[in-house]
Amino acid sequence: MTSLADFIRGLPKAELHLHIEGSLEPEQMFEFARRNRVDLPFKSVEEVRAAYAFSNLQDFLDIYYQGANVLRTEEDFRDLGLAYFRRVAADGARHVELFFDPQTHTDRGVPFQVVADGLMAGMAEAERDFGISSSLILCFLRHLDEDAAFATLKAAEPYLDRILGVGLDSSEVGHPPSKFAGVFKAARERGLKLVAHAGEEGPPEYVWEALDVLGVHRIDHGNRALEDEALVRRLVAEGMTLTVCPLSNLKLCVVNDLKQHPLKRMLALGLKATINSDDPAYFGGYLAQNWTETADAIGLTRDELVTLAKNSFTGAFLGPEAVARHVAEIDAYVAKSAATA
Repeated sequence: MTSLADFIRGLPKAELHLHIEGSLEPEQMFEFARRNRVDLPFKSVEEVRAAYAFSNLQDFLDIYYQGANVLRTEEDFRDLGLAYFRRVAADGARHVELFFDPQTHTDRGVPFQVVADGLMAGMAEAERDFGISSSLILCFLRHLDEDAAFATLKAAEPYLDRILGVGLDSSEVGHPPSKFAGVFKAARERGLKLVAHAGEEGPPEYVWEALDVLGVHRIDHGNRALEDEALVRRLVAEGMTLTVCPLSNLKLCVVNDLKQHPLKRMLALGLKATINSDDPAYFGGYLAQNWTETADAIGLTRDELVTLAKNSFTGAFLGPEAVARHVAEIDAYVAKSAATA
């Protein structure tokens, strides 16, 4: 029989929670720093990796923003994207909905156009070379104010026909979704899809706000929703997709042991969960590794893995024909795996 790791790697899947800046590997950090003559506070790749010992979200964000400082040109963003797509293609991905943080770059003088054009060039090459479709989701940094988010939405206007949606990320605690009600309303009026990080470190109330105040179409993380039975019932009834990131949760101490991860319970409760890698260069694993380590830790069955794969496509912002095509590919893969077992 095919090993679980091989079965997972070959299983067609989508990634719905990936911060492209969080795929910046230490080797790339040094390469881009040399290319752009940027001084780093680290002397070696090993020193960078040693710094990836986080106890909470803010610890991670501090080094994340330092690393992003090496990204300066369209070529940098293109190369960053292509390196990610090369890895995720080997993991069985067919579609990616990619987060990017323009404020991380525009606040240090890199024009929005440089970021967007570079990423879109990489996305086009990835579709041509690896057969992976992808879309961009512009995230607002929640530790900044809503005026800054409005300014970012304004800067994005020439690209809105090529941007799928908006999201909300960065420091969660103390920055509730309701802080961004106005800019999300403006994004909705422009026809953009809406997602938000909620219930990672923040309380269940943040998930309620993301639903009721922002009107999101998808919840990123959502772990702490399990603390509220009424909220769980609502998420199940609405078929709301949760983009869960197990290795991220472990690295940031949202769970103390992967064996304690709530993903299996989410599925048992009927929640539409998915598995994603979040910031894989910092959290120790790309898409397939998140799937494999989580499956091993909490005992996911092949049927549960297939459910997760189908959730990744039915939870994606794809048209019905594309979803049906991907689901049929999953069924064909499972049938072929069973026939060769």
